[in-house]
Amino acid sequence: MSDLQALILGLLQGLTEYLPVSSSGHLTIGAYLFDINGADNLVFTVAVHVATVLSTLVILWKEIAWIFKGMFKGQYNEETKYAVNILVSMIPVGIVGLFFKDYVEEIFGSGLLIVGFMLLLTAALLTFSYYARPRQKEKISVRDAFIIGLAQAAAVMPGLSRSGSTIATGLLLGNKKENLAQFSFLMVIPPILGEALLDIIKVAKEGYQAAVGGISPSALGIGFCAAFIAGCFACKWMINIVKRGKLIWFAIYCAILGSVVIFLNFN
Repeated sequence: MSDLQALILGLLQGLTEYLPVSSSGHLTIGAYLFDINGADNLVFTVAVHVATVLSTLVILWKEIAWIFKGMFKGQYNEETKYAVNILVSMIPVGIVGLFFKDYVEEIFGSGLLIVGFMLLLTAALLTFSYYARPRQKEKISVRDAFIIGLAQAAAVMPGLSRSGSTIATGLLLGNKKENLAQFSFLMVIPPILGEALLDIIKVAKEGYQAAVGGISPSALGIGFCAAFIAGCFACKWMINIVKRGKLIWFAIYCAILGSVVIFLNFN
């Protein structure tokens, strides 16, 4: 992977991580166009995902500080309940990470066909959530947090948008739009940081070249910085988009892109 390719893919990751269009799917498409193999693509994907998590910390630092301050008051207050919901939402993706990590890595190197179908599934979820009108709930319950966590675990599939799946699932469960974007972005922080920690341990044990293959340190650094900067802009933008309820346009985009990918795969 060249530095220019890393810059383009990093910007792509940062912009699409928060938009409900699947950053992993776009990275897979980009890696295919740049002829980057599955293993290198996975390593780069983890690195730029960490960058976008850090952009979340920057944009939502007030909300994160609110949670931590409340947790240290020694009471089961609103902040503690929010933290419990985040922990509950992590259970499904934690199980996937512990027991199906090798299978997920194989999927990332399996080609574009699955990306196309998952983009169509993302489009369907966004469409259903746009037209559904369930009773609005004031707060996200523990039960809903777990179900949203199941959606996040399913979104390890390249092409199935994590933010799209979690926000759409929350909307279908009747949760308010203004609560979902923030919760969706905060719930992904612990799993991705945990994945990053495992990768750091792997690099320390095996050495850089053995662990990350053909990606140079400069390419990883450029991709990381590009994803972080783009992620800061996209995170703030997406929160406003969800509040306005304009997700149907992303459904149309995913449907078109998914159809094109599938068509090209068979031609």
